[in-house]
Amino acid sequence: MTVREIRLFGDPVLKTVSDPIVEIDDRVRALVEDLLDSVKVPGRAGVAAAQIGVNLRAFSYNVDGQVGYILNPVLVETSGEPELVDEGCLSVPELWFKTSRYPYAKARGIDLDGNEVVVEGTGVLAQALQHETDHLDGLLYLDRLDKPTRREAMRQVRESNWF
Repeated sequence: MTVREIRLFGDPVLKTVSDPIVEIDDRVRALVEDLLDSVKVPGRAGVAAAQIGVNLRAFSYNVDGQVGYILNPVLVETSGEPELVDEGCLSVPELWFKTSRYPYAKARGIDLDGNEVVVEGTGVLAQALQHETDHLDGLLYLDRLDKPTRREAMRQVRESNWF
């Protein structure tokens, strides 16, 4: 089991748009193993490849007993009225802020065999799909906060013991 170390706010890989996976090789297979091992740690809903230092479009998820991964995911649908939900991030430890997220989301990508994968859901799964896809686009949930909340979040980051 390889649980990889999570990269923290300030690491440039977290602000970099991830490259698409063009060939499924042993390196990508190992990445998926590491993503799945890393997301199974209690309290984790998702881990993006960027969070473990790999600049490729892939993430794993672990919501309500549903554990899986998507390669080259694209958020293809969101619906409902955006809601403010409590959100945190492994890369911004111990901080939670109300973040606007759609109550339904659908992501499409592929698996290790190149077969199409569709993951869709509501609630925490919808939130995780949006959050992890943001990571692959070089965004953190802090980037989605309104200006006053983001200012407070940045103050708390600067005062944290991990920054």
